[in-house]
Amino acid sequence: MKARLAASLAILVTLFLLTAYLSARISREKTGPLFGGMIDPHVVPASAKESGELKTRAVVLIVLDGLRWQEVFDGPDHALMDEKHGGAQDVKQLRKDFWRDTPAEGRQTLMPFLWSVVAKQGEIYGNQHKGSIAQVTNGMKFSYPGYNEMTTGQPDKRIDSNEYGPNPNTTVFEWLNNEPDFHDQVAVFATWNAFNDIFNVKRSGLFVRAGWDLPWAQQLTPREQLLKTLYETTTRVEDDDVFDSFTQQDLLDYIGTHSPRVLFVGYGGTDDWAHEGKYDLVLQAAHQDDQFISELWNTMQSVPAYHDKVTFIVTTDHGRGSGLEQWKNHDRDIDGAENIWIGIIGPDTPPLGEMTNIPRVTQSQIAATIAALLGQDYRATDPRAALPLPVARRWTGSNIPPAK
Repeated sequence: MKARLAASLAILVTLFLLTAYLSARISREKTGPLFGGMIDPHVVPASAKESGELKTRAVVLIVLDGLRWQEVFDGPDHALMDEKHGGAQDVKQLRKDFWRDTPAEGRQTLMPFLWSVVAKQGEIYGNQHKGSIAQVTNGMKFSYPGYNEMTTGQPDKRIDSNEYGPNPNTTVFEWLNNEPDFHDQVAVFATWNAFNDIFNVKRSGLFVRAGWDLPWAQQLTPREQLLKTLYETTTRVEDDDVFDSFTQQDLLDYIGTHSPRVLFVGYGGTDDWAHEGKYDLVLQAAHQDDQFISELWNTMQSVPAYHDKVTFIVTTDHGRGSGLEQWKNHDRDIDGAENIWIGIIGPDTPPLGEMTNIPRVTQSQIAATIAALLGQDYRATDPRAALPLPVARRWTGSNIPPAK
């Protein structure tokens, strides 16, 4: 009798322990990422814990190089829509395409996806008329320092030239690529060949396709062969910066055959044409890039692995000056070139639209934001990196997990 009682008790204890183990395992697995692996509950933002889990399973950072906040929020500047100050080739056509009576109409015409989709379904920072300031903190106000700041979470005074060379800092893209859950699921597509240094390809091992001179596979599809031919035979306006349209097609081909969880996209036309003093082409480039972003968004949303599971962060690397001449320029001596803008849309970001009367946000917050949306604590590696932007539901600066 005692033996049977002891055996029964042992069975009950075993069942209790097995039930507890399975319950804990199931609880952990519910927070796991779509593509396998586990998300550490200690690094998931508080908002994710409250709602069960983060819905974002992929993040895309898109940069329109040197596109001013003024055009984004106020629409095209009428004073620059001429030949004298804006270098316009066809003033009549330019004004037909982009001249509108109000800033709201102008910006909607210039960037319809940003204003019809991103600003309505997500958040957008940087409209200084409404008490929202977004800025770089590197003091240089030009490209390489800006890209370093947004991808590493902090400025680096050593980086004081666009020709600096290989980046000594580890970007959030390299950091994520070194994590098992994201390894070989990180990619960079950009027009400017300097991104090979910014992402330090030789050290990081990241998949980077930037500039004109790209590596190509031995066996190509007819579409790939055509794109390769265009890359190799098109006259180069900028020797170090390919056309946005070429990068877009290369990117779409990649998305058709791969499923990256972390993606960087860099368009350069808006900056190139501003330096040339061609305001009409700046507007055309911004409008086209907006369409490219829409195309990428719709393409990814059509894929089950990404549908309602991808977050886009759309921004710029620096601002520019103002007035009839300084709109062409940006550097440490140009007032206003520190001002930028940031738009975010994704399943974890509430539709707050234009942010108004809020604390200043900075470019340096983007790196940790990318990681945090994927359930990772980038600042655990380097606490000097800025806190993530408060872009997830009920996710504020006070409940973002601190660096360990």
